[in-house]
Amino acid sequence: MSWRRTWAVMRKEFIQILRDKRSLGMAIAIPMLMLGIFGYALTLDVDRVPLVVWDQSRSPASREFISIFAGSRYFALRSSVNTYHEIEHTINTGQALMAMVIPVDFARAVTTAGAVAAGRPASVQIIVDGSDANTATIAMGYASIVTLAYSQAISLREIRHGGGAAVAPPLDLRPRVWFNEELESRNFIIPGLIAVIMMIIAALLTSLTVAREWERGTMEQLISTPLRGCELILGKLIPYFVIGLVDVALAVFMGEFLFGVPLRGSVALLFGMAAIFLAGSLALGLLISILTKNQLLANQLALVSTFLPAFLLSGFMFAIPNMPIPLQIFTYVVPARYFIAMLKGIYLKGIGLEVLAMEAILLTIFGIVVVVLANATFKKKVA
Repeated sequence: MSWRRTWAVMRKEFIQILRDKRSLGMAIAIPMLMLGIFGYALTLDVDRVPLVVWDQSRSPASREFISIFAGSRYFALRSSVNTYHEIEHTINTGQALMAMVIPVDFARAVTTAGAVAAGRPASVQIIVDGSDANTATIAMGYASIVTLAYSQAISLREIRHGGGAAVAPPLDLRPRVWFNEELESRNFIIPGLIAVIMMIIAALLTSLTVAREWERGTMEQLISTPLRGCELILGKLIPYFVIGLVDVALAVFMGEFLFGVPLRGSVALLFGMAAIFLAGSLALGLLISILTKNQLLANQLALVSTFLPAFLLSGFMFAIPNMPIPLQIFTYVVPARYFIAMLKGIYLKGIGLEVLAMEAILLTIFGIVVVVLANATFKKKVA
């Protein structure tokens, strides 16, 4: 292998990239644009659920209960309604996601004496738009928490007014969240986005390189030179590898200063693993380019083979343990799975190779296998 010939290919590729403004813009601007759009638009947080109330009681107790919902960060009180028809209209038109119906006897039923006399506790009806099942489930959980807090406050008030002492509950649950204390979805979405965007852009960039040479007829000229296959592949990979590392640096910068995602682990480990993942992704795109010899087909195949697995089967959006068993098995061949696990561990938990060694090994194997496969395929194609 001659580094002089490899450098010549690298120099040629760098000049071609600098002259092709579209490729350079796709390599630098598009990852930042995607991170910005997805970082702001893609969120799993459910805040300010639009709520309408039908208060049939119209009592101080019902107004106090409503004020607890209105004062919560999880609900936004839109308006009051007076019929089920109005509730249906507000949900159908999207003005409300949830409706609360407070019965006429609410004020009497919330007291201990009233509940005993009625033989049951006070009932409040919650109507939720179930067209988005995930959001509806979370919203009902919020409503249950707020209602439980109000119920406990009423019980303590009744005990004090009755002259008794408050009795400690048999179970005192004190939850504490580690690594993502505010439960902000962007704190685990942004690291995953970095991996998804890196894989898509890397494969798209290199998927056009060899195919472009075949379409322009310059590949025959390269083959007729003393240039070896490994020298050509390495010379074409390194320029995009440098651009990819620049993209990683910009993404880390945006995550830290634009989105406020904490980076608790080693920056050196982050970039080291990103370099291995980037090399494998670039080689995958190059392999696609070698196999197809057509820029349009290479572009489409690279998008299908990188975006869909990285977005759907890597654990980025959907938990792998919740998938069917056949899909869980298939995820082991998705390299983004291991890189996303490493990014989340480095970003949020601050852990290192003592925990992430297996993911690092599998990621390294992926990079080596794809590079070797691309080199072997190129030799076979030009033979």
